[in-house]
Amino acid sequence: MSTPFAATPASNRRIGRSIVAVIVAILANAILSLIFDQLFHVLGVYPPWGQPMFSPALNVLALGYRIVFGVFAGYLVARLAPSDPARHARILGVIATVLGAGGVLVGITHRELGPIWYPVLLAVSAYPAIGLGAAWYRRAR
Repeated sequence: MSTPFAATPASNRRIGRSIVAVIVAILANAILSLIFDQLFHVLGVYPPWGQPMFSPALNVLALGYRIVFGVFAGYLVARLAPSDPARHARILGVIATVLGAGGVLVGITHRELGPIWYPVLLAVSAYPAIGLGAAWYRRAR
């Protein structure tokens, strides 16, 4: 006798695919950010790793490409979602916002790392950027 909450093999696969879609989008965002960070460090645009970056222009540059990567992550999670792409984007947006809030807490407790406005704007822009990416996918489809 099955219960209304019993998982079927098909629903288990769909849940697995949903988890993979979110993880892939998070990893894509993180890897792209690290690649660009490393590129700017190697080119001498950013100070060496471990040194604070207080320059407003450099922080705006980093924020800019992270927002673009957030849009891409929203598109990617919507594209990979087995169903309901908007729901997957919302889940990713919440995760990204929570991670961004963690960055704000680190920024508050370690003021020597850089200006506090940077992690605040990163956290605030995460959900809308991901939503924009999901809307881009929906429109392209």
